[in-house]
Parts: sequence; structure tokens; C-alpha cells
Amino acid sequence: MTQSTVLVTGGAGFIGANLATELLGNGHDVVVLDDLSGGAVENVPEGARFIEGNVCDSELVDRLFDTHRFDHVFHLAAYAAEGLSHFIKRFNYTNNVIGSVNLINASVRTGTVKRFVFTSSIAVYGANQLPMTEDLVPAPEDSYGIAKYAVERELAVTHELFDLPYTVFRPHNVYGEFQNIGDRYRNVIGIFMNQAMRDEPFTIFGDGEQTRAFSYIGDVVPAIARSIDLPETAGQTYNVGGDNVYTVNELARRTAAVMGVDLSVTYLPMRNEVHSAYADHSKARAAFGLADSLPLEEGLARMAEWVKRQGPQEPSVFSDIEIHKNLPPSWAAVLETGGR
Repeated sequence: MTQSTVLVTGGAGFIGANLATELLGNGHDVVVLDDLSGGAVENVPEGARFIEGNVCDSELVDRLFDTHRFDHVFHLAAYAAEGLSHFIKRFNYTNNVIGSVNLINASVRTGTVKRFVFTSSIAVYGANQLPMTEDLVPAPEDSYGIAKYAVERELAVTHELFDLPYTVFRPHNVYGEFQNIGDRYRNVIGIFMNQAMRDEPFTIFGDGEQTRAFSYIGDVVPAIARSIDLPETAGQTYNVGGDNVYTVNELARRTAAVMGVDLSVTYLPMRNEVHSAYADHSKARAAFGLADSLPLEEGLARMAEWVKRQGPQEPSVFSDIEIHKNLPPSWAAVLETGGR
């Protein structure tokens, strides 16, 4: 493996910061671009060069590519709130599609990028058959999944016309250290843990019998980081994440246990979301030699230890809602009270 200069967008955020750390450990020169809208500069690992900025700023993106002549791009910057994305369509597509296109344009123009690694989501599958496999035809059911799939297709046609090599990863329900537990709209484990520290009941949309597989961060980032060292992964798409499936109710019970609190749940009206979502990872396991995923109990315990050191966080309020019709009542109430 030879040292290369890599760009990690969203590298001050949850997955991005962990990926930047992994890449530094693999001997790469890492540049982090992040606007700090969901991350924190403290998350950026020592040894990485940090640049504050937004991928939607095409002039900034072009200057960075001209200056650093990146060998590889890891694009993780996104606002990944599937349920909220229905109500913030313009924001969703601007950040998750136009920002991605700026990076793709710069990669083609400079001609130095040997691999563009894109972190997509199993949200692209929609309510397809289970477990979700890479050969399924995506049918996303929320604006976030649509945006992710649009970028996947853009990378495919860009490769055909301009020969830009790419690899796509579709992680799901990732949790662990550096997660923003103050985000009330995404990352259910972080929400539960924050509620536990704030002596609040856990909030669950619907009856809690929705099923998901939950992915510890340490099971996700090594494969993403190694992809640039494996020529055979170019042009491929991989599901990565946890294998075992749990209901949200079971997740709540296990999270309460590791946080040392009695379980108390407030059930809210069901929101528009896929009822069951979990993926098959045999393709990634074969390509990267991945071991079995970390048991949920151990992953929750590791995250709980980190979360308790951080302390409770004030839940954020996304105030720039574009469509208020059919907004979940609990989110509408937060807007009306200013988060109180």
C-alpha cells in the first residue's frame, strides 16, 4: 500500500471522523472538509488537515482539488434524516445531490482521482424483499433515499463517460463513538441514550415492532477505508453493517439496560417509514474478509461508556421545515415551542 492524499467530506461527523482515523492509521494523508453542521472540530483526528466548508460551495471544492490533487475521495457529507427528508426536500437535494455533483465534477476535471468512494444507504432499497441484497432494483420511499440513489446513478454514468472509478457502500443504522446524540431526528440509539441521561422516556414512533439491524461503527469503516487498496472493488456496490435483526422495542430494552435506567417508553403516532429494513452482507464479507459483526450488547456497552463521558445534550431543532403538512405531531410541537 502506498501513501496517498485523500479527501474525507463530513470528516468531523460520526462516520467521517472514524473513517479519517482509520485512513490515517493506514498511512494516508487525510484532508477533512466539513461545515460543522452536524459534527464537531474536536472529532477530527490529530494528523488530519481540517478545512471548514460546505460541499455545496463549488468554488471552494474546486480550489481544494486544485491545491491538493486528491488521489482518492471519500464522500460522507450528508444530512441523513430519512423521516425528516420528506419535509425538507430542497435542503435534502441541495446538500445530498448538488454537493455530491460538485465533488464529482472536480474529480473529473482534475483527473487525479483514482477512486471516488461514496457512502450511500440501504434507504435506496425502499420496502424491497428481505434481506436486502445488492442485486435488487432500488425503489427508495423517502427523499433521502432518492437523493442517495441519484448520486449512485450519477457515479455510474460518470464512470461510463469519463472513466472515474468509484465504489459505493450502503451502511445502515450505524451507531458508536462520535455519534451526535443531540440530533432528535435520526440515529435512534443516540436518541435513546440521550433521553436516558436526561431522565426522559424513550420515544418510539408506532408500536415499536419495526425491525432493523444495527451496525457498530467498527464493523463499517475498515471496509470503506480498505476499498481503495483493492482494485477489484472498483465499480462495485456493497452493503455493510450488522447482521442480527431486532425490533425497536427490543433495542429500547437493551439500551435502557446498558444505560442503567428503568425502561419507560412514550409511543408516538407512526410516521412514514419502511417497516422492516435489514441487509445481506455476504458480498462485502467475501470482498473484504470481514469477521462477524460485533454483538449488539457489546457495541451498546462501548457506545454507552463514551456517551456517559460526554454527558446529556440539548436536542437540536431543525427550524427550516419546508412542508408542514403531515409533519409528525411531536416534531411540529417542538417547532411551536422552540425546542422547549
